[in-house]
Amino acid sequence: MSAERPRLDAWLWHARCVRTRSAAADLVRAGRVRLNGTRVSAPAHVVRLGDTVTVALDSRVRVLRVAGFADRRGDAQAAQALYMEITEGPDGAV
Repeated sequence: MSAERPRLDAWLWHARCVRTRSAAADLVRAGRVRLNGTRVSAPAHVVRLGDTVTVALDSRVRVLRVAGFADRRGDAQAAQALYMEITEGPDGAV
């Protein structure tokens, strides 16, 4: 992933939100990803530092703040360096 124009699907894959990059692209196309509160349908959408990514997975919703980028997919510890998990309150407010 280019540090100049990081793609949303690649970032989701590098952050280990999904197992494959094609699964990340499918998740975005299905409308299950929001970027800064706006639903995104293009897997190639650009991600920037500080963006908030909300991902609706099968078992839960994850809210992540983009903290970094990677050129390659690393282990779980390396993936955790790419985001900060934002926890939601009981009423859904961040």
